[in-house]
Amino acid sequence: MDLARTEVRPRQGVRNAAARLGLMAVPVAFFAVFFAYPVAAIVTRGLKAGGTWQFGRITDVLAQPDIRHVLWFTTWQALASTALTLLIALPGTYAFARFDFPGKQVLRAVVTVPFVLPTVVVGTAFLALVGRGGLTDDLWGVRLDTTVWAILLAHVFFNYAVVVRTVGGLWAQLDPRQEEAARMLGASRLTAWRTVTLPALAPAVAAAALMVFLFTFTSFGVVQILGGPTFSTLEVEIYRQTSEIFDLSTAAVLTLIQFVAVGAVLAVHAWTVRRRETALRLVDASVTARRPRGAGEWGLLAGVVGSVAVLLVLPLAVLVQRSLDTSDFGYYRALTRSDGGVFLVAPIEAVGNSLEYALAATALAVLVGGLAAAALTRRDAGRFVRGFDALLMLPLGVSAVTVGFGFLISLDEPPLDLRQSWILVPLAQALVGVPFVVRTMLPVLRAVDHRLREAAAVLGASPWRVWREVDLPMVRRALLIAAGFAFAVSLGEFGATVFIARPDNPTLPVAVARLLGRAGDLNYGQAMALSTILMVVCAVALLVLERLRTDRTGEF
Repeated sequence: MDLARTEVRPRQGVRNAAARLGLMAVPVAFFAVFFAYPVAAIVTRGLKAGGTWQFGRITDVLAQPDIRHVLWFTTWQALASTALTLLIALPGTYAFARFDFPGKQVLRAVVTVPFVLPTVVVGTAFLALVGRGGLTDDLWGVRLDTTVWAILLAHVFFNYAVVVRTVGGLWAQLDPRQEEAARMLGASRLTAWRTVTLPALAPAVAAAALMVFLFTFTSFGVVQILGGPTFSTLEVEIYRQTSEIFDLSTAAVLTLIQFVAVGAVLAVHAWTVRRRETALRLVDASVTARRPRGAGEWGLLAGVVGSVAVLLVLPLAVLVQRSLDTSDFGYYRALTRSDGGVFLVAPIEAVGNSLEYALAATALAVLVGGLAAAALTRRDAGRFVRGFDALLMLPLGVSAVTVGFGFLISLDEPPLDLRQSWILVPLAQALVGVPFVVRTMLPVLRAVDHRLREAAAVLGASPWRVWREVDLPMVRRALLIAAGFAFAVSLGEFGATVFIARPDNPTLPVAVARLLGRAGDLNYGQAMALSTILMVVCAVALLVLERLRTDRTGEF
């Protein structure tokens, strides 16, 4: 018997290693070709002149006072936005995960819609709502006037859904009886939550905080509209240096600074999360959700609904109202006509283009992200695999302007001449979607008891069958959430798409930005009308996803 076990273990180790390499092959190749290569190409072009590397340019750029101010404000507003988003969104996350109430699916879709809106549109809406008031206070050396508050609230507007869906996906499947047992032993509600539930949620909360920080650290549209000449992030400065000043070397230095900053954050995140990983008891999410009990829980739900109405619904209502400023739906009717100028086709065709691109990008993101998440979950993963966990998040922390330009200057020769191919846009969108797939699936995959996989393998199941029989039933819910995230991100991606979308195939965000860049009430009204259409398309897609996700016949 012992001899049989000795013979099985080496074969099992070889199979595990082969399976791990197979899982990693596609993600590694995808990021090497469509992320590392384009970014390296544009950085090389910016820092290499006449065949010589200009590393002294890095010191010159960092010595500029205005660049140092940009770096400080970028970091400060990202930290403040992340803290404010967690503070406001975690109560809503609890309500969505633990409560069952009328209109829950609709409210969940409403929460997610802001995440896909073009940043330039949301910046304009918050500018109209908040305005540019006078100075109110100082905090950590940053002037807090209404402009800064508008930026912070706009970031909460975008990232509320990140916390609700990333943390809520795990929270809804945590067994509430563990917290109830602590209360029966004398712990208060707060103590039970702090000592039992919070440690279990820590990896998911850390993942959500990481994504929010990276999004706000690289904020572009919101700061471009609301910040004006006073407040600028690295992303805005890279765009200004590239498109307005044509100083590619400075833009390359700022891109490298983003790499260093984001890499440091990812390293800290990977270290802290790995220290707190544990196997959790997961249950059917439909069992944990219940009707609110008592005045306190109903009050919490009312507060969540009220905050969603003020912070999320009000800006959306402003957009709808502006799209209906004409009594005969003139802005919507104008979308069906081509002006022969900025648009080679009628703007309304951007709706179909966006849906096609988003579906293709979602398929790519789920495939690449799912394989990466499965590889990162394996207990026998080496340092290379764990390091790749951090690298997967880099697309969220690298300038979309850099990625877009990198696509144009690197994917222009055989065998990768994709400049005229429709797949270029989904590839760029999938780069942003993959981190969401990975971060959504990892907390659930890592919560699965690894002994179940080992038992199945000992009984002779292949790695594919182990995944199908053990992991998939438990992560089906997270997989659907991840697909919804990838689809939503693809619909609203703007930074890279604006450089690579063809004039005869614009996406909705690109069409909105082009209309906003043209003078005249008609163009502005059409931009608001297209934004409203984008909201409706996203809401319908998310409602369909919610119905699939809450179908209890196929949910673990």
